[in-house]
Amino acid sequence: MQIRQSLWFMLLGLIGSITLALPLVSAEEPGAMVDGAGFTLYGTESIKGSDTAKVERDPVCDRSKRPKIFRVEPDEAKPGQKVTIKGENFGAKECFHGVAFSAAGPAKIDYTFVNDSTIEATVPDVRAGMSFIDVVAGGGNARSKGFLVQAK
Repeated sequence: MQIRQSLWFMLLGLIGSITLALPLVSAEEPGAMVDGAGFTLYGTESIKGSDTAKVERDPVCDRSKRPKIFRVEPDEAKPGQKVTIKGENFGAKECFHGVAFSAAGPAKIDYTFVNDSTIEATVPDVRAGMSFIDVVAGGGNARSKGFLVQAK
């Protein structure tokens, strides 16, 4: 207990000596540190209020709603043909990230965002066989059942 008290008094003494060593600065001097300001606010431009119109235009991406794919129409197609992906919770156009075919790897897929439940995509130029279609939205990723890519 005695050691703990003496350590406490030594710490208080150290803090007191550091505080006394700091120069006193008037808050009106340019570049002065302001209590509670973090580093310094000198030279920082004011926010000057908020722009309500900009806030209203910004999309609200609901990350709690996971997307789901119900069906792909048609369920088989050739490269270059369009398919329609039906589901739910694809979100707003600004929150939608993209479409991927597992057989195409990281290739960019051409798609059109129709609405929260419909996406149109072009089948990429890949080898014939089974593939999955992934939809990536603000709330996450959804994967279709198997999709058959037909030979050209």
